[in-house]
Amino acid sequence: MKFQFGGVLFALSLAAIGCGRHAAAAKDAPPQVVVDTVVQRDQPVYQEWIGTTQGNVNADIRPKVEGYLMRRVYQEGSYVQRGQLLCEIDPRQTQAQLRQAEANLEQARAGLTKSERDVQRFEPLAAEKALSQQELDNARSARSAAQATVGALQAAVEQARLNLSWTRVTSPISGIAGLAQQQVGDLVGPQTVLTTVSTVDPIRVEYKVSEQDYLQFRSDPAMRNAQLELVLADGTLFPHKGHILLTGREVDIKTGTITTIGLFPNPGNVLRPGQYAKVRAVTNVRRAALLVPQRAVNELQGIEQVAVVGAGDVVSIRTVKTGERVGSEWIINEGLQPGDRVIVEGFARVKSGMKVAAQDAATATASTNTASASSAR
Repeated sequence: MKFQFGGVLFALSLAAIGCGRHAAAAKDAPPQVVVDTVVQRDQPVYQEWIGTTQGNVNADIRPKVEGYLMRRVYQEGSYVQRGQLLCEIDPRQTQAQLRQAEANLEQARAGLTKSERDVQRFEPLAAEKALSQQELDNARSARSAAQATVGALQAAVEQARLNLSWTRVTSPISGIAGLAQQQVGDLVGPQTVLTTVSTVDPIRVEYKVSEQDYLQFRSDPAMRNAQLELVLADGTLFPHKGHILLTGREVDIKTGTITTIGLFPNPGNVLRPGQYAKVRAVTNVRRAALLVPQRAVNELQGIEQVAVVGAGDVVSIRTVKTGERVGSEWIINEGLQPGDRVIVEGFARVKSGMKVAAQDAATATASTNTASASSAR
């Protein structure tokens, strides 16, 4: 028993020594980091502005006459052509008004016929002194008044016919018809909006630019004529490019911005008014720019630093000056050279002069994807 107990103690001692050696080795091992290479290329620089889509033309559809809405012909949200029938209003009132106007016109025409006959009869009598000149003048005045009455009532008939035609409400433009604002049976009139029709091809995008950007656009023809791109709410890039249509009249004194309108082709009416849209344009091209992933740059008390892995996998901490941000990358103005390897994962574990075990970012990503696929299976 003593021999067995001693053997156990000996084995435990050897295991403890082995663990201690492994722990020391692990402690002395260089930290694992992931590195990426500084890339040099000509890089377009974008500016972005938040905007909202609008119809190029927006027409509120209002009836010209009052009456009960009898029928809605169009389908809400559908494309309608200019002149297409949208709604019908009860025509009985305007039909009665037309009949009244036509009757008044016929009565006036009968009066004009009598006046003309009176003048024709009085003129030879006045020439023979069988009728006074005053009576002839009165007949001629009555004829002129009757002619004026006929003219006025003819206009009234035309207006009544126009009112009757307006009981058929048509679209003044081609575009997308909105939701119905009134229901069949409602009493509607000239102040009532039945729906709205918007022309959306091309479509407008309204966004606001700063006063500084506006002045830069005005002084730089290349920027003023730059093509606009549209990033949608889901992050996708709209396939059709646009251009600046106009800028507003004034700068908003509260925000220091000026409203700008961009115009984009919209085949198929894919975009609709009211959508979120991010407008962007290339405002500069940085020649031979140096770019690193954003996660490689670390800011401490306003100082931007990058950990560079040099010869022998030894780390040096460098202060850099960043330029514009491009997607998930920074343009570096000072502090790096093309081909430098910068740490993108593990910056907090290193310091200058430390040796590290560096793994390339592409290799690390591939290993992660393989591990994820294996665990999924």
